[in-house]
Amino acid sequence: MLGTDQALSTRGLYERWAPTYPPAPHNPLMRAEQQAMIELWPDVDGRRALDLACGTGRYARSLFAAKAAEVIALDFSTAMLRQVSTGVPVCASMMQLPFVAGAFDVVISGLALGHANAIQPWMHEIARVLNPGGCLLYSDFHPEAARAGLTRSFKDENNRSYTLPHHCYDVATQRQAAAQADLTIEILKEIRVGVELQETFPQSDEFYRRWHGLPLLLVVRARR
Repeated sequence: MLGTDQALSTRGLYERWAPTYPPAPHNPLMRAEQQAMIELWPDVDGRRALDLACGTGRYARSLFAAKAAEVIALDFSTAMLRQVSTGVPVCASMMQLPFVAGAFDVVISGLALGHANAIQPWMHEIARVLNPGGCLLYSDFHPEAARAGLTRSFKDENNRSYTLPHHCYDVATQRQAAAQADLTIEILKEIRVGVELQETFPQSDEFYRRWHGLPLLLVVRARR
């Protein structure tokens, strides 16, 4: 359910969420997402890395822990960036990155693609700032989950509920956009209900019965 202020932009929603947004995976789905991301984690030791649409910087912390030489944490929400404790925070749009071509060896982006109003320029901007041979690792909510009517919601400090808008890009569209940006997809991994996602939570038995096998998340690793 949307809250009373339904005219909030995606940025406005994240500004509202920021005060209660945990600095670590805060539910079973996000824990499954982060586990899948870490399983596909590229070698970042000594490399320059970008946490794209970083939120509170959970992947910036992972990059730092993996000994990246430089970590930039970029997000369009100043409220989210105020919670980033690792790396250099940069406030900017992920659709127009304020970096020179080839600035990074690695780009990590968690659960952000669906906030891009067009996938092709998003992919092109990432490819532009990646060095040849550089790696992109990203996750997003699976288009099949979106088509099934599942949404991403949160409650603010006043316990009001909001649903985040999400652009749905099917897997074929993601593959095509990557190819057009000269990015080669190496691995594509789905996180499915009752398969990769098995953690229990209140009313999880009903959830697993109803949605068993439905892909909830997509994790993609690509190379420039």
